[in-house]
Amino acid sequence: MAKRIGILGGISHESTIKYYEYILAKYYAIRRDYHYPEVVIFSLDLAKLTEYEDEGNMDGYVDYITAGIKSLENAGAEFMVMAANSPHSVFDIVQRNTAVPMISIVEVTAKEAKRLGMRKLLLTGIKYTMQSPFYKDVFTKHGMDVITPDEEEQEEINRIIFDELVIGIFREETRKRLLEIISSYDEDGVILGCTELPLILNREDTDIRLLNTLEIHARAALDYALK
Repeated sequence: MAKRIGILGGISHESTIKYYEYILAKYYAIRRDYHYPEVVIFSLDLAKLTEYEDEGNMDGYVDYITAGIKSLENAGAEFMVMAANSPHSVFDIVQRNTAVPMISIVEVTAKEAKRLGMRKLLLTGIKYTMQSPFYKDVFTKHGMDVITPDEEEQEEINRIIFDELVIGIFREETRKRLLEIISSYDEDGVILGCTELPLILNREDTDIRLLNTLEIHARAALDYALK
């Protein structure tokens, strides 16, 4: 019997939905039956979470994320994933606050990048993620370098995510602009370090290797559930 999956979502709802869809669709593709893993979702207040990030209120940030994790634990989740990249800046602290295992989006993405033989990667995401060290720290541990767009491009990507992607707006001109940014750097691949970015950028759009953190993370969750 599959383990019950806990998803800390709402960060944003657009990508949370994709986690749920991916896990169940991939399960059926593998097993060809309807014994889907049980899934519990707790949806956070996105504005509240990003306010903690913007204010640098790490105590409030950790407490709010931990409260969501505890809700999943109380609902019987046997392990958990946070359906976003930025909360992984405090992954180790949150993991220590729960007895239930958690799967890190950063660790599974780093392992995939290493498997593909990547050495230097461009990190994209919200400004908080691009300016935090948690991705660089993990990838360095795995022998890889992480670079980020310049400050002006970070502001632009951040605006695109919050003003368009999290509310389901996907414009062709936005896709082209994002591709223009990532193609201007010398890298082995690009980390789509916001789970909304794979909603607008696909592998078919470019010859540059894109690491879809949503898909990598969701697949790791399914694999763990089926162990």
